Amino acid sequence: MKVKTIGKAEQNKKAKRDALTSAAFELFTSQGINKTSIADIAKKARVAKGTFYLYFSDKYDIRNFLISTKADVIFRRAVEAYEKTGKKMAFEDEMVFFVSNIIDQFITDPNIVRFLSKNLIWGIFKHDLNTIPIQKNEGIDFRRVFLEAVSASEIKYKDPEVMLFMIVEFVGSSSYSAILFKEPMSMQELKPYLLDAVRGIMKSQEVSEPETAYTHKCGHGGF
Repeated sequence: MKVKTIGKAEQNKKAKRDALTSAAFELFTSQGINKTSIADIAKKARVAKGTFYLYFSDKYDIRNFLISTKADVIFRRAVEAYEKTGKKMAFEDEMVFFVSNIIDQFITDPNIVRFLSKNLIWGIFKHDLNTIPIQKNEGIDFRRVFLEAVSASEIKYKDPEVMLFMIVEFVGSSSYSAILFKEPMSMQELKPYLLDAVRGIMKSQEVSEPETAYTHKCGHGGF
């Protein structure tokens, strides 16, 4: 069987795209997107400014691409860590495991926190990100995985997507303050409170009437 190889032209395209995304990420996390121009990104990537437009329409397009790809990495690592446990947990415990793992990833990489913590929800609802086809990669669809786990759970929830939004926004903003500014305390100290709060959010969304429970036709199975 022949192994498909990438031609030199495709390798060059990928190298330029990677250089642009790497440069943009470094600039966005060091000086912010508002103070970063396309010319800055191209200069740091060592490509012509016109080359930028072969891959991205503007700096917000490359930001969206970075959100999608960085979020994919975060969620994929969390899924892999869960699968390595070899355990089947209750849905609430699964969510707490995922949140705990994501927080740990944030702690080890402050730049990811600086860039992604306030945009993490965008990475989940990535169908709203306007990226061009060449930029799309095969990442994990965490929203779908979450909804499948909801469907399989014995406990039903009022509106799972709203619940997911609340959890991710809460954890993302709290991580930003605690990890970067140690407000109101360090993340190591705050983490137990965050995990308890996640359980509280989930408890508040439980419904007692099976007939009023949310159903989502996207299959079954846990994380």
